[in-house]
Amino acid sequence: MKRHDMLMHQYLELLSNDYPSRNAAFNEIINLQAILNLPKGTEHFMSDIHGEYEAFCHILNNCSGVIRDKVDYIFTSMSEHEKKELCTLVYYPVQKMQLLKEHNLFDDQWCNNALQNLIVLCSFMSGKYTRSKVRRLIGPDYTYIIDELLHAKSEETHSRQRYHGCIVNSIIENNCTEDFIIALCELAKRLAVDHLHIVGDIYDRGQDPDMILDLLMNYHSLDIQWGNHDMLWMGAASGSEVCVLTAVRNCIWYKCFKLLEKTYGVSLRPLIEFAKQTYEDNEHMTATRQAVAVLLFKLQGQTVLRNPSFNMSKRLLLEKVDLQTGELVLDGRRYELKMKHFPTVDPLDPYRLTEREQEIVDELVQDFLSSKTLQCHVDFLFSHGSMYRCYNDNLLFHGCVPMNEDGSFCEIDCNGVMKKGKEYLDYADETARRGRDTGDRYALDYMWYLWCGYKSPLSGRVIKTFERTLVIDESTYKEPRDPYYDLYYSEDICTKILLEFGLDAKGHIINGHTPIRVVKGESPVRANGRLIVIDGGFCKAYHKKTGIAGYTLIYSSNALLLKSHRPFTSVDDALNENDDISSEVTMLEGFERRAMVEHTDDGIRILRKINMLRELIKAYRGGTIAERT
Repeated sequence: MKRHDMLMHQYLELLSNDYPSRNAAFNEIINLQAILNLPKGTEHFMSDIHGEYEAFCHILNNCSGVIRDKVDYIFTSMSEHEKKELCTLVYYPVQKMQLLKEHNLFDDQWCNNALQNLIVLCSFMSGKYTRSKVRRLIGPDYTYIIDELLHAKSEETHSRQRYHGCIVNSIIENNCTEDFIIALCELAKRLAVDHLHIVGDIYDRGQDPDMILDLLMNYHSLDIQWGNHDMLWMGAASGSEVCVLTAVRNCIWYKCFKLLEKTYGVSLRPLIEFAKQTYEDNEHMTATRQAVAVLLFKLQGQTVLRNPSFNMSKRLLLEKVDLQTGELVLDGRRYELKMKHFPTVDPLDPYRLTEREQEIVDELVQDFLSSKTLQCHVDFLFSHGSMYRCYNDNLLFHGCVPMNEDGSFCEIDCNGVMKKGKEYLDYADETARRGRDTGDRYALDYMWYLWCGYKSPLSGRVIKTFERTLVIDESTYKEPRDPYYDLYYSEDICTKILLEFGLDAKGHIINGHTPIRVVKGESPVRANGRLIVIDGGFCKAYHKKTGIAGYTLIYSSNALLLKSHRPFTSVDDALNENDDISSEVTMLEGFERRAMVEHTDDGIRILRKINMLRELIKAYRGGTIAERT
């Protein structure tokens, strides 16, 4: 028997364990062919959340406005107030019911109306899924009862109507109403969004990236494309000294002390005490900032010197500080520094840590490695994330594919081997995973490079942390960018990138990383619709710069839509005033024919399985594999 035939026979034998007879295989083929003709599930894309938990949570809860759209479509006779009440209940069922109890409005009549409305909403939204998938989305506790209620029909016989009415009455009489309402609200949100893509940067700036990750860890279906801020924390959690100090520095600058000390259990006390003693003339927080900056720039220097392939020698700036005058001497010019005193910097060996500095670094690294919560979050980022993702003809990545100015893919020195395009991004992914798995020094250093390197696919610009931290002259803050960010306005360039990753030229590139300045007339759509940048500035610090508060890209079976969100006020306003995020919708692409499952990646996998099941039936008929009753 030839090797191919032998492998096929072994595969079919394994498949026969699940489908032990021709009838079982026939039934599955019929089921799969039916699934191929259902509408594709709706995908949502979001990026650059940067720790803004409340706004992100609300957009997840309102499904970027999809819930309100469905309520408007279904409940045409409802008043505006009633629609808002129903939507708020779906968004925040636990909090909303508690508020109703406090105002003595949570009675049997309210419960009956709420259950009936939620059943109608979920029944309508479940129409494009198989019953088996809907059952999985319901969860294990109330699957049978909710499944029965969702498939009640208005034209049912009197006895059948009584049956379904008795189920609702029994739920209320047995004090199960709250559990069922919560289950139905969660089901509505799962039905609204079949799959979520997070295109990078959950960490930094905002206060609560940990809460966002806790939320995502319980989300029913998602993938993550790593951002450079995510990679920074992934490197820190894996033991990279320079990533640890950079993450600590960012938390101090953005005042995210709760995240470090309370959530992740990282003690800043030794660093603060050292800073007080070393920079005693300064207020303690200023001293802490100075201490962490010097530690960081020393470790950055060590990392650059260890890795000449990073080509970052121009970032060796600490050695260019005139310690006598407190000035940076760069390209023949002198720049005044915000910090004049560098007591721990040896002019003969500026990147060497003092003994006490090394102890502080070691303690911080150990705290990061010992944090069970941080390790859990980073494990999730590795298990559900990647450098890029090809999904339903779209290419998702956070930053860039490094290019030359002539539009060719830039060759990058990967520790002695030149790589470019898709091969380079694959290398970056593999190296980051190696750093996590083995603690290999080069791989850990490379994770820091992915955070800030000029040719990093997650960054693609020179990050001027040194200048922004120490130099007064803001003209030094400008960060040169990879040519990709100028070339991606060209449809030919975007087509070239799509083809490089094995995708159809009619697909889309979906980027984050660079905030779209809507207030200055910038558009997120480039290259005649081939590329979409969905960084709309979730972070409050960017609201004035972008003019909005984030984007959601929605890819349904009917269209490709972009929703730009206005700033979220608060959960309290949402509960008490039924306030929702205001969003503006732009149709990027309408489909002449509705996209079905057969047109998706899942459809390709289903077709392969159908072909294998047909081969299994042939094997049963030919007697090469025995049927089992």
